[in-house]
Amino acid sequence: MTETGSLLQSLECRACCTEVDPHRPAGVCPTCGHALLAVYALSKLDARSWKAGLSSRTPSLWRYRELLPIQRQESIVTLGEGFTPVLPLSDVPEAPGVRVVLKDDGLLPTGSFKARGMSVAVGRARELGLHQLFVPSAGNAGVALAAYGARAGVRVRVYLPTKTSESIREACRAYGAEVVGVAGTIREAGAAARTAEKTLPSFDMSTLREPYRVEGKKTMGFEIFEQSPGAELPDAIVYPTGGGTGLVGMYKAFTELRELGLLERIPRLYAIQAEGCAPVVRALRDGAAAVRPWEDPTTVAPGLLVPAPFASERVLEAVRGSGGSGDTVSDSSLLDAMDRLAQRHGISASPEGAAPYAALESLTRHRLLRPGETVLLYNTGSGLGFSSARLRDALPRDESRRHLETPG
Repeated sequence: MTETGSLLQSLECRACCTEVDPHRPAGVCPTCGHALLAVYALSKLDARSWKAGLSSRTPSLWRYRELLPIQRQESIVTLGEGFTPVLPLSDVPEAPGVRVVLKDDGLLPTGSFKARGMSVAVGRARELGLHQLFVPSAGNAGVALAAYGARAGVRVRVYLPTKTSESIREACRAYGAEVVGVAGTIREAGAAARTAEKTLPSFDMSTLREPYRVEGKKTMGFEIFEQSPGAELPDAIVYPTGGGTGLVGMYKAFTELRELGLLERIPRLYAIQAEGCAPVVRALRDGAAAVRPWEDPTTVAPGLLVPAPFASERVLEAVRGSGGSGDTVSDSSLLDAMDRLAQRHGISASPEGAAPYAALESLTRHRLLRPGETVLLYNTGSGLGFSSARLRDALPRDESRRHLETPG
């Protein structure tokens, strides 16, 4: 048995400070029901030597194994995920004077950034002796869990809103997962899943309802740090936000790097949501501590259709702690951005993955992004399964009724 060198120390609830043994299966905080986050013994890591040695390791997210929760090499469940490219974008008239780059997680196994979280979470679940896993999903998380579950040899059930595309259903089934349809959004799918699974020997892999998907998402921040020339991180990262785990993960990565003495400045994080479903942006603008569920949510971007993100306190903490903010984009601008990324830059982006590009003009106009700065757009998923033309045909005539005021 080969040890990974993981420095995992405990699980901690930031809401009530409860600590939980990380060597047993754990979901939410047993005291208050909030999210648990992994804590590492960072003082035991020789940070400079660790950083210097990264370049000689396999170019996957597992190069950061000391700061990931898997204890044994044999427990790692991998399809080659991680270390996606950061691509410079030229000819971006929406952001004059701003250097724009894009990190493309559409190139990951299963076609989205969900591969990061599920690789780590499924590996840790198997290591802790769990053999049945379930997840409510808008699409990509279900496909990723199905794939990594198959790789790990565990049973998987995926609860999908009935409006989810047939291609997603077929993909989940192709990996051997059981698919359950639920009327409504991912919020209703989550409630139905937890009710149906309550008496079964299965484990909930929902966003932030287990502690290790966010650890996989954390590697986005580690990679951005390692891929930044001279460790000069972007001034800002613009990120499409549904459940918001990616924001929590990147902020966690940057704060750990800062504690290790490898980083002084954290990039500003900008949460981008659809006008028809923007609970995080509304909470940021209202100065609220948590989100209120969005009324009558709608958007063409399945991954952004999250009306009430769980553990939204941690999402808001990440954005505010970085000095960032949020903005909304219309569905039509999402589809325009998909086309521009494809036709100008040769990049395939899903509707949610195109949201950061769609937000560039507004963020620049309101000087949240400024000339001379470097901004990283995060493409969270491939657009190969989407047709912008067909999605455009389905748009309502009037998108403006759910519009939030743009930042001043």
